[in-house]
Amino acid sequence: MFHLSQDGRLTNVELAKRVGLTPRPCLCRLKRLEEAGVIAGYHAVINPEAVGRGLEVMVDVEVYANDLKTIELLEETLSSYEEVVEFRRMFGRPDYFLRVAVADHDAYSAFLTSKLTGLPGILHVESHLTMKKIKTAP
Repeated sequence: MFHLSQDGRLTNVELAKRVGLTPRPCLCRLKRLEEAGVIAGYHAVINPEAVGRGLEVMVDVEVYANDLKTIELLEETLSSYEEVVEFRRMFGRPDYFLRVAVADHDAYSAFLTSKLTGLPGILHVESHLTMKKIKTAP
């Protein structure tokens, strides 16, 4: 699995060589992993700058709402924003973690003021800008 997580475009023959199998058993094992849900899919890694998403901001969101309807509406609304590329409900504080990708600081400011600030249920928003990416998931 490590080899595929590093390069999802490996041919079966190349993968078999790397893991010390012949191609047929390798393909059978790969199909079993896909069917079992261990391998959930394959994707391309997109260069954010090339598609106008060069600024990534980590956002902590705390809520004051405790009724299910407000929480569901908030989650549905935040999930619908194309700028939000990752969205997690957390245990403890903050209540939510967002990863927001936009073109630049002006675009983030517009997102923050026109879409995020003022949503029902939100108590506090804290933005974190990355100084340097040290390690990222493949």
